Amino acid sequence: MIKIFQVDAFVTDAPFSGNPAAVCILPDKLPDFVDDEWMQKFAMEMNLSETAFLSKSTGGFNLRWFTPNTEVDLCGHATLASACVLWDCGEVKKDKPIKFFTKSGVLVAGLSGKKINLELPLEFEEEAEPLEGLEEALGVRPAYLGRGLYDYLVLLSSEAELRELAPNFELLKKIPSRGFIVTAQSSTNNADYLLRFFAPSVGIDEDPVTGSALSVLAPFWSKKLGKDNLSALQLSKRGGEISVTLRDGRVLIAGKTKMVFRGELA
Repeated sequence: MIKIFQVDAFVTDAPFSGNPAAVCILPDKLPDFVDDEWMQKFAMEMNLSETAFLSKSTGGFNLRWFTPNTEVDLCGHATLASACVLWDCGEVKKDKPIKFFTKSGVLVAGLSGKKINLELPLEFEEEAEPLEGLEEALGVRPAYLGRGLYDYLVLLSSEAELRELAPNFELLKKIPSRGFIVTAQSSTNNADYLLRFFAPSVGIDEDPVTGSALSVLAPFWSKKLGKDNLSALQLSKRGGEISVTLRDGRVLIAGKTKMVFRGELA
């Protein structure tokens, strides 16, 4: 029996906010048909920005993430969703942290009140040369362009520019990169900074909420604003809230989750 769940991660107080992820718990004895190709097709069938696959391992759980198009090395919201499922189903006691063994190393999730905390690796971006076609694809001139391990970081001059951004995804897809983290300082007290995330090359034109982007954004904004405790809002159609802390060379992100449904593979 293969159990399937859908969870919204980094939700706000509004219904159906945050980023939906599918979570699939694989049995200890895998059926013959379960392989990488099957997982990719299953993720395509779910048609969400990420589908997570969990399997038990010594001391924790193996975790892999797939978009509808490809496997990725790091995903924050689907990791929160996976932790939510494991605690909710009683696979792990709620007072116990969960270790996930992933392509990006060991990630540790813990429960604190209504929020799930997740440690991510710290990632420093480096200033990048101007990208041919980026200004045309975004329709705005970046105030700064940086390059992280997986994505480009694009700083805009104002919140208004970020809110009004309407990228040409066909043009953006032609620029080699997993994704583009576009960010600006908040003009209100609702958050320290704002972001949107575009990844058309992996099948996600605009991601609702992107936890992995905080690995890059946290040190970037911490240096600019002179603080280690930060709050971020993602300005997607669904919207999402993320609390961020820099601690001991790691990025600690926190957010609320909401179980949407659960079932079994027929």
